[in-house]
Amino acid sequence: MKGHGASQAQPGWGLLYLTAGASSILFVLLLIAALVLDFLAPPPVHGGAATLQFIAANKTNYVAEQVLWILPNILPVLVFTALFVALMPFRKSLPLIALIFGALPWALLLAVPVSSRGSLNLVYLSDRYIAAGTDGERSGYATAAEAIIAENNTPAIVGVLSALGILLMGLAMLTAGAPFPQYLAWLGIGTGALGVLSEVLRHTVPNFYWGYGVLLWLWFIGTGIALIRLSRPAG
Repeated sequence: MKGHGASQAQPGWGLLYLTAGASSILFVLLLIAALVLDFLAPPPVHGGAATLQFIAANKTNYVAEQVLWILPNILPVLVFTALFVALMPFRKSLPLIALIFGALPWALLLAVPVSSRGSLNLVYLSDRYIAAGTDGERSGYATAAEAIIAENNTPAIVGVLSALGILLMGLAMLTAGAPFPQYLAWLGIGTGALGVLSEVLRHTVPNFYWGYGVLLWLWFIGTGIALIRLSRPAG
């Protein structure tokens, strides 16, 4: 029978499942906090000079928002690792492929301080822009900011790969005997499929991206709950 987690959990992995489950839910909560800050003071998504001026006037809020967008990216790495460990006894290859596609993009995002709503690099440029003594200097910093903004607004392959990882992990959860409920498997498949499509068409059909975002958060919350339940000893 599929989807009866705790009774089929591997001994010795309880702490990993508990930590990853809590991290999965914390990931969503931190992103919601970032979204609240974004609604309170939405940063410009076009115009280098306008963006630098906005950051100068809202530096604390802007830095906090960027940290909340970027820092939590380490948490999905832990989540995908725990899912791989839980699924490995039932089907080795597919969970491993899902781990690579699902976790690696999130880890790579930590290497560059850029989010879809800005960049910590722009904070430095904003400081230099405000301190500049001539229009020429300010124009140079504004041009540099425009380049970062343009890169931010370009669909990234890492977004496609992370969505593909969720889709593959959902397929792995459908394996007979896997310790996850079927609804979570199908939610992962649907989320991943919509995610791949929405990342490719991010600026052509933006409503897809919003739908993907909601499903993504639901998947992480559902996964977190399932992993926490899996961490409990059978009895």
